[in-house]
Amino acid sequence: ATAACLMSAAFVQFPFFDFSVLVSELKWVWKQRPMKYATTPGRNITKVLIANRGEIACRVIRTAKKMGVQSVAVYSEADRNSMHVDMADEAYCIGPAPSQQSYLSMEKIIQVAKSSAAQAIHPGYGFLSENMEFAELCTQEGIIFIGPPSSAIRDMGIKSTSKSIMAAAGVPVVEGYHGEDQSDRCLKEHAGRIGYPVMIKAVRGGGGKGMRIIRSEKEFQEQLESARREAKKSFNDDAMLIEKFVDTPRHVEVQVFGDHHGNAVYLFERDCSVQRRHQKIIEEAPAPGIKPEVRKKLGEAAVRAAKAVNYVGAGTVEFIMDSKHNFYFMEMNTRLQVEHPVTEMITGTDLVEWQLRIAAGEKIPLNQEEILLQGHAFEARIYAEDPNNNFMPGAGPLVHLSTPWADLSTRIETGVRQGDEVSVHYDPMIAKLVVWAADRQAALSKLRYSLHQYNIVGLRTNIDFLLRLSGHPEFEAGNVHTDFISQYHKALLPGCSAIAKESMCQAALGLILKEKAVTDAFRLHEQDKFSPFSFSSGRRLNICYTRNMTLRDGKNDVAIAVTYNHDGSYDMQIGDKTFRVLGDLSSEGGCTYLKSSVNGVSSKVKLVILNNTIYLFSMDGSVEVNIPVPRYLSPVRSGAQGGMIAPMTGTIEKVFVKAGDKVKAGDSLMVMIAMKMEHTIKAPKDGTVKKVFFKEGSQANRHAALVEFEKEESEKLGSE
Repeated sequence: ATAACLMSAAFVQFPFFDFSVLVSELKWVWKQRPMKYATTPGRNITKVLIANRGEIACRVIRTAKKMGVQSVAVYSEADRNSMHVDMADEAYCIGPAPSQQSYLSMEKIIQVAKSSAAQAIHPGYGFLSENMEFAELCTQEGIIFIGPPSSAIRDMGIKSTSKSIMAAAGVPVVEGYHGEDQSDRCLKEHAGRIGYPVMIKAVRGGGGKGMRIIRSEKEFQEQLESARREAKKSFNDDAMLIEKFVDTPRHVEVQVFGDHHGNAVYLFERDCSVQRRHQKIIEEAPAPGIKPEVRKKLGEAAVRAAKAVNYVGAGTVEFIMDSKHNFYFMEMNTRLQVEHPVTEMITGTDLVEWQLRIAAGEKIPLNQEEILLQGHAFEARIYAEDPNNNFMPGAGPLVHLSTPWADLSTRIETGVRQGDEVSVHYDPMIAKLVVWAADRQAALSKLRYSLHQYNIVGLRTNIDFLLRLSGHPEFEAGNVHTDFISQYHKALLPGCSAIAKESMCQAALGLILKEKAVTDAFRLHEQDKFSPFSFSSGRRLNICYTRNMTLRDGKNDVAIAVTYNHDGSYDMQIGDKTFRVLGDLSSEGGCTYLKSSVNGVSSKVKLVILNNTIYLFSMDGSVEVNIPVPRYLSPVRSGAQGGMIAPMTGTIEKVFVKAGDKVKAGDSLMVMIAMKMEHTIKAPKDGTVKKVFFKEGSQANRHAALVEFEKEESEKLGSE
């Protein structure tokens, strides 16, 4: 009515006005209208509860604020001071750190929704996002579940059912067993029938949990039991399915959206092939090397899949693709994906806003013809993990955190700040770095540049690994597949190499200049400024002072003879080579930079000195140089006396040995659950178990002794 009045008035005053412009503007205004004007009466959303934590909770809160929708956060006791708690308009504690007692407690979350008068719940991803019972409970309580109908979650969550539905809808599927008989014998028989290698997967799984690749009949039983334990822990369901494992496939997925009016669209595809531990580590959109006709077939197949289950909201249809670009349905994730930002970057959309509008009853904001593919985007997941130790996740404080500058083409999706701690109780992802450019090569260059600017001190991360990965020639060429990391393992994980002598000179210079800055500040203090003992620059009247320093490269000590020259430069001798070094420190944006010249080659690096370690961050990567501590000052760490120590803090799920047992190298000793993952502790050598320090269900701290072995005769003689 308002539009009609405006057009009538305009026609009277401006009879030659181009009304097509006004109509397009009115369409745009209508798409941007507030939530309270939703097309379905009684489904207004003015307050939303985010039943999640960390990065995704912060992501949803940002869009809610943009739309004028109030946000309600929930948090465990471990997350009391978290970023998502600070960002939300309201926040409620829902229990202890273990997710089963907090973020997975449906009753507690529903109670908070009622207490806060939130009309809707956004589940994020993980936790309760694909829980059919939770979606049904929301409906029963009159709360809008921002996701698909519970029937779609049920049909797509049970992989055996989803395969049948997809086959009936004309979507290609992979051969496998999805039956109800879950006996070990039956599963093993079907694995043999399908033919090894096979992939065993949790029926209600996702995120790589409860998934194992089995390459021979010999390892079937152990891998089956391990997958079941992990699935039970993650999804409270240990039912399994078996599929033929396709060697070196690509993992290509399509973003789909459906609404309550029967409409469904696709927003192109993402390539998520590069993975470790069956979990994605770097994603891009669109998929490299995909021809337009294949892209169209992928999208249309994904829409058929969505319509087959009357899908509503954001969903992802995942396919495996062979070298000839044939694709097969793998599963459908009935939620927003971790990697959704790359799709937003290439389509200019806000998918969380779409979720909220569609949940309120509106139609999809754009039809298929209006969704345009623009440019290329990458997402790199930054994890607290050690790539050189089989990507073992870790926990700890973010003592120093500096990031690249965020703008319209660079996004940093995170839920932590400097000083926060990556908790042992949850996923170890620190952030997602998302970049966009006009083409793939430009986006890749921007990704690498931005990774160089992402500097973290306090725990191990995968940033240097991501730099090597994104710079690998085959990755640059777009020749990606799910075995990429294992195929190029040596290049991507070269292990610890010696630090360049030039970098050792920079570390020594940084330490000297930091010492001088501290001494100068001390000398300028009122009571000390005239004291001859409060300042030492190494300056001598007739000679050049030489100072002997020792820094450590890994486990190796590096002796550096530093001569203080009269012109303010330094001669540094390492072995038989001497370097002329000079430079100074500067402060920019709260970070310290070292500008230096080593034998005439100038450079600028970020410098962090913390806890007897010197960190250098440059465009060549990061360097970590240790400052040796006298033995009498070193903390004594209790070891396992030739046994095994905990790789990280976690819960002992299973113990396979007892005192007196004889084991062989590689035998499983116990299973530890930590950071949502199962880790099997194996014997490092043949031997006899002397003592097991932990029982099932007990908590073990990082580096705690788990199992002690009897000393061998040679060890006894050596100690005597």
